[in-house]
Amino acid sequence: MKKTFILFLLIAVVSAAYSSTNSIPVSSTNPSIKATEVYVPIGKNGQLISLMDLSEISVKDFESLSGKKMKMMEKVNFKMKQRELKKNINYDGSFSKKRVEKYFNKAALAGGAFSLSGLALGLFLSLIGVLIAYLITTGDKKGRIIWAWIGCAISLILWGALLI
Repeated sequence: MKKTFILFLLIAVVSAAYSSTNSIPVSSTNPSIKATEVYVPIGKNGQLISLMDLSEISVKDFESLSGKKMKMMEKVNFKMKQRELKKNINYDGSFSKKRVEKYFNKAALAGGAFSLSGLALGLFLSLIGVLIAYLITTGDKKGRIIWAWIGCAISLILWGALLI
């Protein structure tokens, strides 16, 4: 009885010691997006300016870049949005909010990448396949749903052509 108690005590001590160790967090595989790397077009010519520069530019410089004279309310709105943009950028140039990074990452995908599984669901199962695409939660859900709808439309067109 005494040996069993000591064994359980040692197991408890060893497991507590291993569970309380500090580990160094591993950086994610996707580096954070910097405000100096994101460019937006301005004006009729489509000149590009980084978000970092946009957060620091004066109203007169912005007017000269865009080639458009701003009214008083437009200037006030510009300064308010500029201040909000400055709040979302850290000192090192990265974005302080994850939702901003998610926005720019999703903008790169432009609505979801091609999904063969979504296309197959839509083609072979039509509306039931679209419903299944909505219910599946793993992977690129948005792309799968879009391609399931596209496959469903192709399937309905093919069935309509066969019936005529």
